[in-house]
Amino acid sequence: MSEAQIVHRRLVQSLYKRSLKTAQDWYIDTNLFRRKAVELRMQFDANKNLRNPRQIAQAVQEAERQLTELGHPDPYIAVSAPGGTKFERNIPPNLDEPALH
Repeated sequence: MSEAQIVHRRLVQSLYKRSLKTAQDWYIDTNLFRRKAVELRMQFDANKNLRNPRQIAQAVQEAERQLTELGHPDPYIAVSAPGGTKFERNIPPNLDEPALH
């Protein structure tokens, strides 16, 4: 596999993952999200066999545009992730420094 193919594969994989994360922002319910994930997979599989570089570039550009348009204004952030409501809430004490009382 050539380096260009590897780069393209990673680009498409990243685009697919970002699409799933964006869908998860909109569909919190697991059943609704799963349906949307299947739809997204069908969209990506429909373009799987494209061989013309212009068609491939156009499909990737269209997917990027849709991802930008459909971005959630208040995306879901896991509670323990940076920016989440519980991020660093209970930080373990630093045992290297003695506690000053």
